[in-house]
Amino acid sequence: MGSDPLDSLRLALMQDVLPVGLAVVERVRRGGARDVADVLGQGPDALGQLREEGEDAAREVRERLDRIQPGLGNPVMKVDVKDVPMPVSLGDDPTQPAGDDRAELQLSLARISERLSLLEQRLTPGS
Repeated sequence: MGSDPLDSLRLALMQDVLPVGLAVVERVRRGGARDVADVLGQGPDALGQLREEGEDAAREVRERLDRIQPGLGNPVMKVDVKDVPMPVSLGDDPTQPAGDDRAELQLSLARISERLSLLEQRLTPGS
């Protein structure tokens, strides 16, 4: 599935850059540039940690953008939908469940009926 480069860029910005940026802003606000430098010096997964820290704030921003225009904050993903026909043997009615399904359905209905009877007994005063 080929995607539009601008859509890919916007998705990357919303999913990756926005959470990291919001986490950096929060760290600068809380502890200054030293706090950001400390997390960046922690190792190779520093950006992952920042992404995780900023995810809640980024989700709120994306939801607000979606209120302005649906799909703006949480980009709509293009998908291919294909109808896959169910194999039907001759003589079968496609509107009826198959034999195994029918037996399972009967068992489930019997179990539901039994539980409803127990519930009625418990809810009925004096029984």
